[in-house]
Amino acid sequence: MQRIRLRYTKRGRLRFTSHRDFQRAFERALRRSEVPMAYSAGFTPHPKVSYANAAPTGTGSEAEFLEIALTEARDPGTLRDLLNDSLPDGLDITDAVEARTSGLADRLTASVWEMRLDGVDVAEAQKAVAAFNAAETVEVERRTKNGMRTFDARSAVVDLQALDHQPDRPGDKACAILRLVVRHVTPAVRPDDVLSGLRVVADLAPPVPAAVTRLAQGLFDEESGTVTDPLAPDREAAPAAPSTAAGTAVATAPEGAGSA
Repeated sequence: MQRIRLRYTKRGRLRFTSHRDFQRAFERALRRSEVPMAYSAGFTPHPKVSYANAAPTGTGSEAEFLEIALTEARDPGTLRDLLNDSLPDGLDITDAVEARTSGLADRLTASVWEMRLDGVDVAEAQKAVAAFNAAETVEVERRTKNGMRTFDARSAVVDLQALDHQPDRPGDKACAILRLVVRHVTPAVRPDDVLSGLRVVADLAPPVPAAVTRLAQGLFDEESGTVTDPLAPDREAAPAAPSTAAGTAVATAPEGAGSA
């Protein structure tokens, strides 16, 4: 059984699709593309698809990951193209590799997020970010199925910056861009929790909902402070392509020897 790991996006209006909606769309794409899926056993067999740390509904993403199991070997690049032909625009497979290592979920330890705050001046955002970064703890509340829960939104944030948005045309309104790196902890700290924390420490309240996009997801490198590509170990473990130099030399040697 072959395992393929895929990186996919949620762009544009499809950021509002729920994880269940994506599952249905993806499984339809598997059937349309005639992918030789492996199925679970039991009375209601279903395709063996493992989803890892999906982004919340309403947020865009450039770095979602899943793994599928096949009964027949397929070229990952060809499989990616077939699935993209069957998926709606906005749900796009951007990378596909054969799984040659274990523990993909264990390599998803942090995310890089971007929040666009329309109507917020960058100086105001920078002041709020400075107050958030200076705080030891920032307690926020979130409603869960068991009621309101209070937790610290500060400890999971590795880096938080406020950047100036370059206007697309003269006269564009103020807009600040927040770039943040957040560790995956329990309870999970989401971008909207950080925004709630900015409201707590600096009374920052954007006039319209923030547009949130996950830019990257992977293993957090403590030395560089960056989030690395979780599919890189699978690429590095792939066998090297056979060199054609030796074959060319053997093929041409007899010709040269005969002419001597």
